[in-house]
Amino acid sequence: MITAIKQEGEQAPVSVVKSEISAMRLLRLGDLVEGKVLEKGSRMILVDLGLYGTGAVYRGEMQNAREIVRALNVDDPVRGKVVDVDNEDGFVELSLSHADRQKSWENVQDIKDKEEVLKVKITGFNKGGLITDIHGLPAFLPISQLINPSENKGEIGVNGSHTDLEKLVGGEVEIRITDVNPRTNKLIISEKAAKEESSREMVRNYSVGQIVEGVVTGIADFGVFVKFTDNPSVEGLIHISELGYKIVENPKEMVKIDDLVKVKITDIKDGKISLSLKALMSDPWSGIEGRYKNGQEVSGKVRGFHPFGAVIDLDDEIQGQVHVASFGGVEEMKKKLSQGEVYTFEIESLNAAEHKILLKLK
Repeated sequence: MITAIKQEGEQAPVSVVKSEISAMRLLRLGDLVEGKVLEKGSRMILVDLGLYGTGAVYRGEMQNAREIVRALNVDDPVRGKVVDVDNEDGFVELSLSHADRQKSWENVQDIKDKEEVLKVKITGFNKGGLITDIHGLPAFLPISQLINPSENKGEIGVNGSHTDLEKLVGGEVEIRITDVNPRTNKLIISEKAAKEESSREMVRNYSVGQIVEGVVTGIADFGVFVKFTDNPSVEGLIHISELGYKIVENPKEMVKIDDLVKVKITDIKDGKISLSLKALMSDPWSGIEGRYKNGQEVSGKVRGFHPFGAVIDLDDEIQGQVHVASFGGVEEMKKKLSQGEVYTFEIESLNAAEHKILLKLK
């Protein structure tokens, strides 16, 4: 604590008095202050707060912050939260436990702002997700923010299974902090967000238009997942529409698991890579006008039915479409056409640029 040294009868320099009064006025309840331990007793700790005066930590608070207190020695730096600016003893009353907790909230907010990825150990679970702690604060990882359970996590449903969640206790996961609210004591984390951040970092080595080699690791109704051979941590998706020039009913018709494929990167967004097999194929529609024309009578096999109508195979590479409206409805269409059967059609319109031939049943 800074005080003025004066002879008896002298007044303290005005500048010093003003600075001490000004410093006291700057203090507010809830402020965090730093000082140095002056005395440490069993009932009280006194702290030199410089221009703020002398701080005091009383016995009750010493019990609340026993771990902090145990490590403190005279002359050690210490941080406290102001709970009384000028108490009846003339001290600035401090809370060490509140200061430590507030500092923890500041730390996690800083981590969130910097979008850092952390590795945490799962300490528990409930029906909504997993529990851990960050800087001594309890953190919650909702089930919805877990990465696809297929990655060595078993199948965890939307509501979660206690058995499945319990298997994750004791393990470590990489997370990002997504929500910090000290007023409601809420600290929410996400494994998905950490994965997305990691993916964004890795995909920076790739660019749109690049041709890469990969291995088929998954097949879904909407497309095919491919892991890059030069970096198996990077995965892209071939949408079903990019598997070929023909309409693909089932991606399994085109590829199978563990197939080695060459693909072209067509888009990179938010750490996700879109791929295409079609982009590396020769376009069968090039010069199509020399083979087909408006009004031409053709035969074709019904490949499948869709909400818009039926898909017709005209040859090994080219398909046409019969619109459902020409039949009056889906049920009427299916009475006239059967999948796998060959029928005679007339070409109503041909658009080579859009890869589209519209047919009508003869």
